[in-house]
Amino acid sequence: MKKKILFLLTIAFSFFTHADEGMWLPLFLNKNEADMQKLGMKITAKDIYDVNHTSLKDAIVQFGQGCTGEFVSDKGLLFTNHHCGYSHIVSLSSVENNYLANGFWAENLQKELPCPGLTVTLLIRMEDVTTKVLEGVSDNMTQENRTLTINTNIAKLKKQAVEGTHYTADIFPFYYGNQYFLYVNEVFHDVRLVGAPPSNIGKFGGETDNWMWPRHTGDFSVFRVYASKDNKPAKYSKDNVPYQPKKHLTISLSELQQDEFTFVFGYPGRTQEYLTSYAVDQTVNILNPAKIELRNKRLEIYNAAMNQSADQRLRYASSVAGIANGWKKMIGESKGIHRLNGVEKKQAFEKQFTEWVNQDSKRKAEYGNLLPEFAKQYARLQDFELAKVYSTEAFGASDFMSNVGRVFSISENCKKSQSYDTTPAYKLHLERITRTFEDYTKHRIVDKDIFVQTLKIYYEKIDSRLLPPAFSVVKNKYDNNIEAFANDLFEKSAFSSKEKLSKMLAECSCKNLSKLTKDPAFSFYAEVKNYYDTAFPQSHYYAINDNLNSLYKKYMKAMMEMQPKKAFYPDANFTLRVAYGKVDGYEPFDGAIYKYYTTIEGIMQKENPNIFDYVVEPKLKELYQEKNYGIYANKKGEMPVAFIATNHTTGGNSGSPVLNSKGELIGINYDRCWEGTMSDIMYDPSQCRNIALDVRYCLFIIDKFANAKHLVDEMTIVK
Repeated sequence: MKKKILFLLTIAFSFFTHADEGMWLPLFLNKNEADMQKLGMKITAKDIYDVNHTSLKDAIVQFGQGCTGEFVSDKGLLFTNHHCGYSHIVSLSSVENNYLANGFWAENLQKELPCPGLTVTLLIRMEDVTTKVLEGVSDNMTQENRTLTINTNIAKLKKQAVEGTHYTADIFPFYYGNQYFLYVNEVFHDVRLVGAPPSNIGKFGGETDNWMWPRHTGDFSVFRVYASKDNKPAKYSKDNVPYQPKKHLTISLSELQQDEFTFVFGYPGRTQEYLTSYAVDQTVNILNPAKIELRNKRLEIYNAAMNQSADQRLRYASSVAGIANGWKKMIGESKGIHRLNGVEKKQAFEKQFTEWVNQDSKRKAEYGNLLPEFAKQYARLQDFELAKVYSTEAFGASDFMSNVGRVFSISENCKKSQSYDTTPAYKLHLERITRTFEDYTKHRIVDKDIFVQTLKIYYEKIDSRLLPPAFSVVKNKYDNNIEAFANDLFEKSAFSSKEKLSKMLAECSCKNLSKLTKDPAFSFYAEVKNYYDTAFPQSHYYAINDNLNSLYKKYMKAMMEMQPKKAFYPDANFTLRVAYGKVDGYEPFDGAIYKYYTTIEGIMQKENPNIFDYVVEPKLKELYQEKNYGIYANKKGEMPVAFIATNHTTGGNSGSPVLNSKGELIGINYDRCWEGTMSDIMYDPSQCRNIALDVRYCLFIIDKFANAKHLVDEMTIVK
């Protein structure tokens, strides 16, 4: 019987961990060292992370707030993705100097461009502070008192950690609050743009190829970190000098082989690998389908407009990119979970978990009610989440209704303070409204279509229990014709006219809001908003999530007790991690086999001057025709562009270095394969692949395309 139970437990847990799965804390990488070396790693865990000696962690930074970067020279030169540097490249561009379209390459240090507001964060050390954070916390405390005690302890520890230094400190919970780690960081504020390829290289394939393989995107940009003359972080100054990192990465031009060991070192954003079946079921069968349908409608309308002219394409490119990224990811995620029978596998594990709990009276008393309570809390959460999805993805879809929401926010703040209209927040709201109206005459037809069609989906698909009373007019006055109602509302409202809205806002102040409240769109929005605020108060939503976090804390503890020899990696939370695997292709569907790398040949095969995403730069084409690849070609004479591997990555890993067995840079991570996007919830070793730019293509573009060999000369390169 015992053997049978052990066998069942092994099967139940088999979907949780695979050889290539995991985002591991560098502090404890010694526990993975033997496995990594068995797979081919030739360095040690201390070579990767060591607080007492220089290690690879001294070359890795968090770039901005959501990406990773790596030092590639002793003069603070930094690689990251093109899409990570995108907003800064845009902000530095002008009509005369369009660095986004044409690229940018600084000829010397004096020509490098400061990026206001951009920071890079370098980890100094991390430390387990669980005992200190939980000091004074007991099981019989209320959640409110528990949170207060923990927050007080955290504030004290952060202050102590950086006292007398220029460092900053953060403390993050892991395993839903079963552990806490302190991170001491050095933050640099003077970061300058050094180089970026034109968007026809850095964004080649655009949204069409996003999340897809094969890939041919030169997704990289180059920055430099500056410091004071004593090599400390400093605000921008002409007197600052290039930062000298303790460590910069050596770049390898060696041949990339099938099954070669690789690892990714970076700052992954968010994963939820230990969710219950209730959460996974709700995500893939209820929430994702609603979001996908609403976003699909918006994309249909935008794409139709973009196909009409180059002007329209430029107008909606950014909007489409923002919508499509999550839309495409959700589709892939849901397909992947369904393909894996993910909900059923979670349920099978929960059945075995229940059997394990019931085998011991003490466990039964402590954990027996966990799963029933999860079911209860997710049932409560579902209405809140659906209301949130429909109000955000439908009500917030059009600029028309977004502007109504902004003005509603102004009116609510005016009720609290009659002088609110003199504050910076008030001016910010007005600036956002003004921006959407810059070309509203052309945009009006498209925006109206989005408002009407998303409101139609909202009205027809949302559960009647969640439909605000404000919609009763659709049934009573418009005979359930939601399109007629939406069209009427749009045309009668001042918010659909630049002139009318400008006039109304000019005449309004906190002391005179009468005209606002008479507008039909404003009144409708206010009724809907007030209904949701009353029926689904934020306080209840937060309370449910607090309950779920408490349950997951206990659930994680129980799972660790159930399998004491298992190595549980913590969910990603924008802290430094190591993921490792091997270079490998995959079979996305029946009859198709994807090899592990792509070349410049694929760029030329995709070329289409009539499709924006597939325009090839003339000079790149010339280099291809001449086969002028220099030392960057592989042994076959091909110019490699990208490759895939089994490293477990997610958002935030963008820009992360992909390193070989010796810890040398071979690629820059920038995406995941579409078939494996469910890896944030469940990892599938046969389909989950990270996509990386081959560093040889990066250097080829810098050297041969941009004629910026002076940058390559800064780097340490081995063959």
